Amino acid sequence: MFPASREAIADTSFLVDWARYSKRDVLFRLFNVVYVPESVLRELRLPPAVDWVAEGLAADKMALFTETSDVEATARRLMAESRQKPVKRIDYPEAVCLAAGLKFGYVVLTENGGAYFAPRILGLNVAVWRSFEVIVEAWRRGYVEDVVQELRRYEEETYHLFRRRDWEFICRIAKC
Repeated sequence: MFPASREAIADTSFLVDWARYSKRDVLFRLFNVVYVPESVLRELRLPPAVDWVAEGLAADKMALFTETSDVEATARRLMAESRQKPVKRIDYPEAVCLAAGLKFGYVVLTENGGAYFAPRILGLNVAVWRSFEVIVEAWRRGYVEDVVQELRRYEEETYHLFRRRDWEFICRIAKC
């Protein structure tokens, strides 16, 4: 189910992978704007991610997210909490995305396992999507014709492999 917010915030891992995907602009059909935190922008170093984010910012499809003191405090708390739980640790840029998602209702876009499982492990009320969920939602909305083909394309172009559990799920709903 699509969240109420048509705004998202992306971390470095998501942007680096997604920038290599030939159909990456489908993201902007799902979301009116994708925010890029300053801490994430500092981590981006190489094309195609740097180029794609620069183009997105220039076209107003992406916007810079300035980390305020309250978002920073929440991010640091989430980092500390993640270190006390059996979850992959959440680093500052991912924690900023989660904190902004909590405060503003943004969908958090990540490939970071700690950030992805944080809502369940830390009890957070925030939507966290990986590329898998973005592509599946694009298919549900008719922006992608063949979800299985599109997921395979994503894997081939980004070298990011989806989990077997994800493939089993999509095969159940897409009847592959």
